[in-house]
Amino acid sequence: MPLVAIKTKGQVTLPAALCAQAGLSVGDLLDAKLERGKITLTPKSVVDRAIAEGLEDIRKGRVFGPFSSAKDMIEDLHRRTKKRKRAPRS
Repeated sequence: MPLVAIKTKGQVTLPAALCAQAGLSVGDLLDAKLERGKITLTPKSVVDRAIAEGLEDIRKGRVFGPFSSAKDMIEDLHRRTKKRKRAPRS
């Protein structure tokens, strides 16, 4: 079991092999808890990551709409799909 050191601001670097085994990647969120004298790190669900990515899209203006109805949104999606199909592939 590899040892890790606590940095001056309380930061800990997890070994790459451990992250790979846990299926973690850069930007993943971990829930930190103290349980019976042990610190546990539990990965947050993929839904949390998707929400964070969606919020980032909104902040950067990568959004469509607003739409007055679901029907309007679906029609817009169909228009965008047709434009993509027409574009020549490289």
